[in-house]
Amino acid sequence: MPKHHRVSPPATSSHPGPTLTHCPYCSLQCGITLRPTVRGMPGPLALEPQEGFPTNRGGLCSKGWTATSLLDHPQRLLTPLVRVVRGDRTSAFRPASWDEALEQVVEAVTGAQDAYGRDAVGCFGGGGLTNEKAYALGKFARVALGTAMIDYNGRFCMSSAATASNAAFGIDRGLPFPLSDVARAEAVLLVGSNPAATMPPAMQHLDAGRAAGATHVVVDPRRTPTAAGADLHLAPLPGTDLALANGLLHLAIREDLVDQEYVATRTTGFAAVRDGVAAYWPDRVERITGVSVADLRRTLEILTSARSAMILTARGAEQHSNGTDTARAWINLALALGLPGRPGSGYGTVTGQGNGQGGREHGQKADQLPGYRKLADPADRAHVAAVWGIDPEELPRPGVSAFEMLDRLGTPGGVRALLVLASNVVVSAPDVNRVRARLGALDFLCVSDIFLSETAELADVVLPCAQWAEEEGTMTNLEGRVIRRRRALPPPDGVHDDLWVLKALADRLGRGAWFSADPAAVFDELRRASEGGLADYSGITYARVEAEQGVFWPCPQAPAGEPDHPGTPRLFTERFATPDGRARFARVEHREPAERPDAAYPYVLTTGRLMAQYQSGTQTRRVPATSQSSVAPEVQLHPDLARRLEIGTADVVRLSTRRGAAHFRARVTDEIRADTVFVPFHWGGASAANALTNPALDPSSRMPAFKVCAVAVERIGDPDDDALLARPPEHTALSATTAPTLNQQLQKSRRKDLPVLAKNRFLQGVFPFTGEGLDKPAAIASELAYVVPEGVVSQALYLRAGNTTDELVCLVLVRDGVPMRYFPVGAKADVHVPLRVVEDIDGGSAVELRLLAPEGLAGTVVVDLGLVEH
Repeated sequence: MPKHHRVSPPATSSHPGPTLTHCPYCSLQCGITLRPTVRGMPGPLALEPQEGFPTNRGGLCSKGWTATSLLDHPQRLLTPLVRVVRGDRTSAFRPASWDEALEQVVEAVTGAQDAYGRDAVGCFGGGGLTNEKAYALGKFARVALGTAMIDYNGRFCMSSAATASNAAFGIDRGLPFPLSDVARAEAVLLVGSNPAATMPPAMQHLDAGRAAGATHVVVDPRRTPTAAGADLHLAPLPGTDLALANGLLHLAIREDLVDQEYVATRTTGFAAVRDGVAAYWPDRVERITGVSVADLRRTLEILTSARSAMILTARGAEQHSNGTDTARAWINLALALGLPGRPGSGYGTVTGQGNGQGGREHGQKADQLPGYRKLADPADRAHVAAVWGIDPEELPRPGVSAFEMLDRLGTPGGVRALLVLASNVVVSAPDVNRVRARLGALDFLCVSDIFLSETAELADVVLPCAQWAEEEGTMTNLEGRVIRRRRALPPPDGVHDDLWVLKALADRLGRGAWFSADPAAVFDELRRASEGGLADYSGITYARVEAEQGVFWPCPQAPAGEPDHPGTPRLFTERFATPDGRARFARVEHREPAERPDAAYPYVLTTGRLMAQYQSGTQTRRVPATSQSSVAPEVQLHPDLARRLEIGTADVVRLSTRRGAAHFRARVTDEIRADTVFVPFHWGGASAANALTNPALDPSSRMPAFKVCAVAVERIGDPDDDALLARPPEHTALSATTAPTLNQQLQKSRRKDLPVLAKNRFLQGVFPFTGEGLDKPAAIASELAYVVPEGVVSQALYLRAGNTTDELVCLVLVRDGVPMRYFPVGAKADVHVPLRVVEDIDGGSAVELRLLAPEGLAGTVVVDLGLVEH
């Protein structure tokens, strides 16, 4: 196999221009610009954020800054792989032609269906697929394969929030308003969300609100960076968020703070909810959640005293066996306070994956057709079948959810041959030891991916696919804004995108006439298939998306001769998407998590994301920059728990649940509850968090209970016992066995002999000061001044600071004498601004932290500025 991707020169000698596109990671879909760095060649690419794109406004996190480093990574798959001994997954892989690989897939598909029926073949998609690819995969399953067995990894992410929103509002769009509206809210309640780590550029909208006087409350069992910056942090026991929401609504009713006019004119079902929350008196809620009565009252006061308020939930609230009910409880509170549809107010849920919104709208879910149509609805079936040119009776009935499909692989009545696109279920699914065993029971597994992921390692056939900068299409971000992914360079020779693969397979299955590999043609068909549905894209075109910086759905096709529909940035301003236009309250009751601590497993385990990693880590664990790839799996333990178990910082710890065990290095911190431990889920192998998690499913959404299970904790090794820990994938880009890639050779900030790509630098210390006036940025100490070396690019990653005085002071980040960023530090308070990349600081620039303080004010500041140098 070729070792890495060397981009061939284009057919013409003209210098390709910049490409406006979007970051390939989270649901913010930050606007970025890609520019070729070598004249006459489409790559390597330089990346910079778009200052004017509404979600990120020039911000970008470390994942985004390093995204192009994977385009020519030496571990990238460049040719199909098949087993040396066909059917023996213990044999080695060997390169194969596309014809051979696709023929093996088709033979396996037809063999399984001939022997076991249509539903013996399944498809598993991903929330990172473009709208076009998600749509084509759903169509491929129903039209080319005729199978009901299709679902995707968004079932592990947004399904509870989507189910709740559909039931309450008649429609599911994560944020029913633009992200920029968050800055307009005078009060924001964030439940189970940590955007400071998971989507740092979004923090500028929260920062803008706070700067204007807004008050923020964060609900999280950990004192995350987001919680640390909030005015009030509530740390409930994991799995008790529903009781917390019911308790707040109980107080709102008792203290006559419900918006009675709104409830009467815009909702139904309040009486049953009022009766239900009567049992959630404050003292009882404190006993269930651990949140004090005083904090309950303070939270309600913040929400009800503000002229505008938002309640935003995320996976911390929803990834439970009662996640749908928990989301409904927070929706009940928002409706009772009259928030949805009001300016600067509302309820929303923060989508995580890059196309988590669009990916759940156009047919990869087991029960769904494009446009959020229902596969069980005769009218919806008829509409989509007409667009596809088939008889509605040819469409299969709804299938089973993601984990249910995975759990039945290789069993009687289950899937025998599985096609996986852009998903790494061996890391991302709950109870992964069980999932791995089920994958092993398959007759055939085919995986399409960029790298040889943990799931691809188990396959019979692996298909390489184009990356984000090499393909065209659309994505839909967390606001419901449909945006354009534009091709900046061609894929390597012999690599194709998933649309081409689906078309090629359909051709071989005799159904190719129904499919296209052209993204524009696929999107045009998607528009027609979605027309009249809840997620109506029919009035959206590529040209409009590019001209308008994205278009918000629903956006129906305007009648001939009339102006284009403007799109719908804000939902619910006049009515909800229900038959009568009213939102639905629903009575929901707290119930204990599916698994509670006991003598054998005495603590609570919860999981989540880290700033430097993304999803299953297939991409970010391979980023050559040490700011990404060097981040290791750790378990967070409270000091009291660590002392009790005689665990020290960096010791190796085994976590055990009823499903399996995993090893992590200990991080002892008071930023977590003493009865709770936290691990990230980005790793497989010995540090697979999902070897521990509980696959108990929400009865409505079929979401697994990722966020809470019972766990035992024990020390098993010293800090130097590395053999007990999972290691990141071998980075051949960092070894001497492969030549540097083109990106590594040609970017001026990197050495050309050894691709050691990044290092951290810190300006830190404790310093006395005397203020010189609020208009005079004064030098603090020589330790806080630094000149970036020539040939290096530096970026600000975070700032932590503390202030001992009774007055507000402000730290100023200065470059070459010009202020870049201001960091207010409150009276006798601290501040943590994580990963707020301002801009590249070129070699030779003088960087310094200075202080604005009232004249004559004397005190001490604690400063820690983190920089990364490339």
